[in-house]
Amino acid sequence: MKILKWGFIGCGEVTEKKSGPAFSEVEGSSVVAVMSRSSEKARSYAERHSIPRWYTDAQRLIDDTEVNAIYIATPPSSHATFAIMAMRAGKPVYVEKPLAASYEDCVRVNRISEQTGVPCFVAYYRRYLPYFLKVKEIIDSGVIGEIINVQVRFAVPPRDLDYHNSGNLPWRVQPDIAGGGYFYDLAPHQLDLLQYMFGVITEANGICANRGRLYEAEDTVSACFRFESGLPGSGSWCFVAYESAREDRIEVIGDKGQVSFSVFNYDPILIHSGGGTQSLPIPNPSYVQYPLIKNVVEHLQGLGVCTCTAVSATPVNWAMDRILGKF
Repeated sequence: MKILKWGFIGCGEVTEKKSGPAFSEVEGSSVVAVMSRSSEKARSYAERHSIPRWYTDAQRLIDDTEVNAIYIATPPSSHATFAIMAMRAGKPVYVEKPLAASYEDCVRVNRISEQTGVPCFVAYYRRYLPYFLKVKEIIDSGVIGEIINVQVRFAVPPRDLDYHNSGNLPWRVQPDIAGGGYFYDLAPHQLDLLQYMFGVITEANGICANRGRLYEAEDTVSACFRFESGLPGSGSWCFVAYESAREDRIEVIGDKGQVSFSVFNYDPILIHSGGGTQSLPIPNPSYVQYPLIKNVVEHLQGLGVCTCTAVSATPVNWAMDRILGKF
């Protein structure tokens, strides 16, 4: 069995709670190096997680002969650069979502992956979670009939950090780093799930606004889109809402019923049909990225096939860039 020895580029919050521990729990996988531009942060992370080596330079980590796979957990603006560096070094990549800060950069990543033959996977881990697999099972079963419409509704109040408009704003609301505002950070999970369930989005348009004026990026988005099957959908996102308007919901409407579910809160799945309303609480694993990381490791070991690739992730960026009017 091939042993995967991972090097982490970036060691922020996502690696602490969602992904990092999973790499060591999967059989035949371990973390041997970590990199951060901050030596203090890299050293601390390595010591706390018993990782042998740490770096402050990404190229040095990629060149480490003990490292044979790379996990990229930096802000989106650097995803394409680091992914291309790793693939050119012959090392497969697992990159946080979105794949890049623009559709154009996604295309660059795919081109290098094709040229080098080195795979690139993207952390759209919700595709693999029991909660969303159950949603897909319900839709595919026909219990709500033929699907006729899909609606996304998401609203949250501003975070405390969003009021720091003196220049110390979160990177997630800096378009040159994140690709956009919170829409570009959170909507990828929603749009990827919908494309996983209904096929690629081939038409997308949107209206964006900055209503809270807390930062320069858009904070309110309304969109309409169409899937390759002809199924229409719509979405509304507001990141400066009043607390009472807080919502995390996707509704899939069929001609015999409806299923609704959350993407971030994992509220019980609700099925409305001729038989009444059914509520299904579905638990997920402690480390939510574990099922996908396991599939990636098995793919690289020749024991399975992971379809959560850069190619499959690119349509998400295409749809977001269309909604934001980037092209």
